[in-house]
Amino acid sequence: MKLLVTGGAGYVGSVVSALLLEAGHEVVVLDDLSTGHEDAVPEGARLVRGTLRDTAADVLGGAGFDAVLHFAAKSLVGESVEKPGLYWDKNLGESLALLDAMRVAGVPKIVFSSTAATYGEPESTPILETDPTRPTNPYGASKLAIDTALAEYARLHGLGGVSLRYFNVAGAYGRHGERHTVETHLIPNVLKIAQGDGDAVKMFGDDYPTPDGTCVRDYIHVTDLGRAHLLALNACEPGTHRIFNLGSGTGNSVREVVEVCRAVTGREIPAEVAPRRAGDPAVLVASSEKIQAELGWKPERDLRAMVDDAWTFLRSR
Repeated sequence: MKLLVTGGAGYVGSVVSALLLEAGHEVVVLDDLSTGHEDAVPEGARLVRGTLRDTAADVLGGAGFDAVLHFAAKSLVGESVEKPGLYWDKNLGESLALLDAMRVAGVPKIVFSSTAATYGEPESTPILETDPTRPTNPYGASKLAIDTALAEYARLHGLGGVSLRYFNVAGAYGRHGERHTVETHLIPNVLKIAQGDGDAVKMFGDDYPTPDGTCVRDYIHVTDLGRAHLLALNACEPGTHRIFNLGSGTGNSVREVVEVCRAVTGREIPAEVAPRRAGDPAVLVASSEKIQAELGWKPERDLRAMVDDAWTFLRSR
């Protein structure tokens, strides 16, 4: 298939692009490089630099694309609270421009990289696709709005769409790994301290109702996530928008992450308990039973593999 990957110069987008190429597909990456990296685009993919609003229609028009995999987005929760207009404009506004370009060009399928942040603070865990969606920040709200738009384009225009919702991605795939200018993810930040970049890991609260008192979060290896996108591509059905959660079903605590990082790196990695952060739920874990049952996907790489691959990638740079 001929595929457009938006945000394919970013972390997840570049991994999925590499997997698509290995599967024999033709890949065009559309990225404005505002947060992505040109050298992350896999060899064999063609890079078009531009925004979705300004460039998607030209790229898709008359070029015979079979599907779009959509990763381009602003994704910092804190920034979304400070600049909500930016997130509505970049996430929802540019996605609507992409969807309309697809409609005009007759591109029939889209796989959307959504987020479990659409659920907000869940009433129970693990989170199911049928649970209420009550995002607590503009980032999650803008992603939920895109899911709604996909459902409408499926209903009104016959688009086949799949949204994948997940929490924390980790690990690396060869030369493709996390390279965020502002890093908010726990594993790369712990590994930076292992390299000597920082003083101590801050564990925000150790009195939660969890096995070791620290918050539990869901982690997924970026390669497992990539496989899910390829399966979702084949699961797009005309006139249907499907939603799948991706997760471990159990999760790992902050203390567990630190201990695994210590074991993988062979370094002490100082850690200290800090006060709880407002609004931090004790447990955020997604169920992947639906995608396992319907598409045959399940996570294959555990936390140790995620940390091991992330550490190898970090040291290579």
